[in-house]
Amino acid sequence: MEEIKSNDTVALENESKGFYKLSWLQRIGFGSGDMAQNLIYQTISIWLLFFYTNVYGLDPAIAAYMFLVVRIVDVIWDPVVGTLVDKNNPKWGKYRSWLILGGIPLSGFAILCFWNGFSGSVAYAYLTYVLMSMSYTLVNVPYGALNSSLTRDTNEVTILTSTRMFMANLGALIVKSLPMVIAIFAPLAADGTAITNTPEAGTAWFITMTIFALAGFALLVFCFSQCKERVVMDQSSSANVKVSDLWMEFVHNRPLRILAFFFITAFAMMSVGNAADAYFMTYNVQATPLMTTAFMWLGTIPAFIFMPLVPAIKRKIGKKGMFYAFLGTAIIGMLMMYIFVQFESLKQFWLLCIAQFVKSTGIIVATGYMWALVPEVVSYSEFKSGKRIAGIVNALTGIFFKAGMALGGFVPGAVLAFVGFDATLSQQTPFAEQGILWLVCVIPAILLLLAMWIISKYELEDNVIDDINRQIEERAKNEKK
Repeated sequence: MEEIKSNDTVALENESKGFYKLSWLQRIGFGSGDMAQNLIYQTISIWLLFFYTNVYGLDPAIAAYMFLVVRIVDVIWDPVVGTLVDKNNPKWGKYRSWLILGGIPLSGFAILCFWNGFSGSVAYAYLTYVLMSMSYTLVNVPYGALNSSLTRDTNEVTILTSTRMFMANLGALIVKSLPMVIAIFAPLAADGTAITNTPEAGTAWFITMTIFALAGFALLVFCFSQCKERVVMDQSSSANVKVSDLWMEFVHNRPLRILAFFFITAFAMMSVGNAADAYFMTYNVQATPLMTTAFMWLGTIPAFIFMPLVPAIKRKIGKKGMFYAFLGTAIIGMLMMYIFVQFESLKQFWLLCIAQFVKSTGIIVATGYMWALVPEVVSYSEFKSGKRIAGIVNALTGIFFKAGMALGGFVPGAVLAFVGFDATLSQQTPFAEQGILWLVCVIPAILLLLAMWIISKYELEDNVIDDINRQIEERAKNEKK
């Protein structure tokens, strides 16, 4: 007669196979790492181009090419970092050690990116942006791998991802409050309003970035303290990891290829839209710092409503159904915004806010959940090759999201240059305003349609990946006998 096992016994057996359950403090601790990176890197993504053109004094075309060059450097640097992470086991932890080792230079160079001491110097802008981006990779690649080292449990990974994105969007909400923070430190014009988007505001930008960067580093330390790595490759296996594994992984891991191309389109879409929002609110809407902050908050607030519901939504309509529903919602929001701006009678701030909420709801859920797919392709790789090279897999996804950000970083500057944007003018030409609208609505919508087609090819449903993880653990147990 088969022995009937208690729930506690089953739970302990599952944990012995790597299906660990985490406490809420551990989940929040893990999520604080993404909040930290958002405080630093999303500030760069959303505001650096605007700072360069309006405060630092760079031509939009020069800034566009600089964003492209920095991403090319990243493509070379990411696989080096991925291999470095997988081959080494620092005493503080294989992945979490890098939160500190990379977090210190990341915070420092992010602050220097917003220093106006060498105003207009292309060389200084290149140097600080390249070093900041390389430091970000030292944090982001191992942080991405950290997720898959905490547990194999797919439901726990979904909860972890939801918590991570909740915390990340809390950071994004703070980042999008930047106009209000800058206004506190900015000089005042003759009419008493804060000067926030001219060279005179340089010190205010520097102080604000310093606050954000130091807060981000403190959160990286908290993340480090709460994460315990328990599903990692042993020392003997990691010694065999090579840079060439990265390219072999890309060739042989079809789910990874699909996810990688999804990352390209998703991050290109987000980068284009994020960079354009500041110009849209400043020139198309003629918004005050308070209006700009409110509008950008609506780009993040849906995360607090919908991300906690992701596990239930996924159970109801499945992974692909969730992607289709929310990517489609984002496209509808962009269409609404485009129509509202085209017709003067509809160009009301409250209508734009509704469109922003709809658009952001779709983007946040779809792009937030995509991170839960990374541990799945790590497990698929381990199942096929016998190597759990989470660092290399995350380096590959890093390469592709950086490729998406390269496209997203280059396009706004190129479009602004094409339509004749002039930072010295308070009122842009109709053609320049139309170009800004392309960046906010049209180009991102096209990229989202492409993303929907790409994700339709993804094959690792929950039952498939759960079976793969169980076979991996059984194989490991048999090898130890």
